[in-house]
Amino acid sequence: MPIIAGINYKDSGGSGQPIICLHGIGGNDSSFAAQYAELGSDFRVIAWNMSGYNGSTTLLDVTFENLSNSLIAFMNALDISSAHIIGQSIGGMLAQEIAILHPHRVRSLILIATSAAFGGRDNSFKTRFLATRLAPLDAGKTMPELAEEFVPEITGSNTSQQVLKEAVAAMSAVPEATYRQIIKCLVTFNRRDDQHLLTMPVCLIAGEMDQNAPPTSMQKMSEHIPHSQFHIVEKAGHLVNSEASDIVNAIIRNFLLDQG
Repeated sequence: MPIIAGINYKDSGGSGQPIICLHGIGGNDSSFAAQYAELGSDFRVIAWNMSGYNGSTTLLDVTFENLSNSLIAFMNALDISSAHIIGQSIGGMLAQEIAILHPHRVRSLILIATSAAFGGRDNSFKTRFLATRLAPLDAGKTMPELAEEFVPEITGSNTSQQVLKEAVAAMSAVPEATYRQIIKCLVTFNRRDDQHLLTMPVCLIAGEMDQNAPPTSMQKMSEHIPHSQFHIVEKAGHLVNSEASDIVNAIIRNFLLDQG
């Protein structure tokens, strides 16, 4: 895969409108394999690897603002003035950040299994979350061992063994230092009071069985976004775009076609 502006990425090479896909903490460009395989015939689907992932340059200071700047530099290097942005989990948070800071660069947003802010309004949940997520690594567990335990816990009841295998492989490949950086960045996200600034068309997709980004929370998000639509995918979990790719791809395609 090519590297440009410090970003390693997968490009479907399509000639249509550009779509940029932003993966979650345990993912990489392969998290959107089903999207660039199916949508690449009509759109130029690009799946990036976030800072520190799969050969992308590691940022010295991993913040949502700096990740946004990294994506804008990436778009500039590819001569993409604006794009449809798909973000899953923390990728959906980053998609919101970019849309708020650089609205003219975003044609539309597709937010998958994500939220408007991390945790509650006090810091106790964030502290417990960090301790829970990092304790296994502090105790000497490896990323592959963590992936084997974690991935089955966040997926739905109908997830195929192939999807599980691919998700475990993606998370296993995340460098431990990168995982620690991104987890610490994750808990800082808060755009709860800024949802009205997402003035472009927005499509929200939730997995019915997702406990990390519950459908009830995503539905509440949609109620604060001016031009939005909301979808629940039955029996899917946090990796909904991989677990139920046919359904999610149909939702995405219909949404994008509505944009013209």
